[in-house]
Amino acid sequence: MDVQYDVIIVGAGPAGMTAAVYATRAGMKAMMLEPEAPGGKLVKTFEICNWPGVKEISGVDLAMQMFDHSTSYGCEYQYGKVMKVEDEGNVKKVVCEDGTVYSSYAVILATGSVEKKLGLANEERLTGRGISYCAVCDGAFYKDKVVTVIGGGNSALEEALYLTQFASKVRIVIRRDVFRAEPHVQEMVAKNPKIEVVKHHIPIEYVEEDGKVTGIVLKNVTSNEMTTYDTAGVFPYIGSIPATQAVAHFPVIDQDGYLVVNEKMETAIPGLYGAGDVCAKVLRQIVTAVSDGSIAAQQIFHYIQDCKCK
Repeated sequence: MDVQYDVIIVGAGPAGMTAAVYATRAGMKAMMLEPEAPGGKLVKTFEICNWPGVKEISGVDLAMQMFDHSTSYGCEYQYGKVMKVEDEGNVKKVVCEDGTVYSSYAVILATGSVEKKLGLANEERLTGRGISYCAVCDGAFYKDKVVTVIGGGNSALEEALYLTQFASKVRIVIRRDVFRAEPHVQEMVAKNPKIEVVKHHIPIEYVEEDGKVTGIVLKNVTSNEMTTYDTAGVFPYIGSIPATQAVAHFPVIDQDGYLVVNEKMETAIPGLYGAGDVCAKVLRQIVTAVSDGSIAAQQIFHYIQDCKCK
């Protein structure tokens, strides 16, 4: 059949855009498919202060710089929501929601993950303005301020511990009276004088002033009593949902729904690669995403040569 591309990159976040740079500079014909604005979580991040070489930049500005770079060597960019990736040996087919089908020798899944939201009013609007899903990214903005972490698992407690180096107090809110985190993490939380635990409560409403979070209303699940707590920031850690639906029919997903890849970013399906937050990994940051993207693209160059696809 007539194969349209060497590689199709599904997702235009930092991982996908970096893969586009490396793929096209290696002489491959590449395309990025993205159902939203390019940049991924970058466009929802107010300020970024941990991108090496740039002390401070807005997420939108960094996203636009990356996008301009990613398309400057000839990578095509198309709007499209990918529903399924089909494996036909040396050829992969990418099926979009509108029925369009693209073909390539390799596919990089760089679709990221979506944090589970609390479902409260104005949540999207206040994201980046007091609501954050990344303590490593935004913790330093809350120096000497009170912040609130929602959740009782490992991620919630570990991020709460991380935030104590900046915040004057870290409040952890859990629905039950026990944590789900590992015992040693719980012990560290219990010993930290900056951490306050509010049990048997759930978040009900954000309090805001001048477009920024200033507090949160919590409900006692036992008494139904409502209490408003002052807080400069809220960090919900109630889980995330990896965007792996397009490859869920392949044996490449772990028990949590993340894409399983090796050090070459290869999955168990030859020609199918992963990059960024969609992959099972220990740290989800811009720098780790761009690393994944560069590795995936470089490995695909060798894959195409070795399998004599062309």
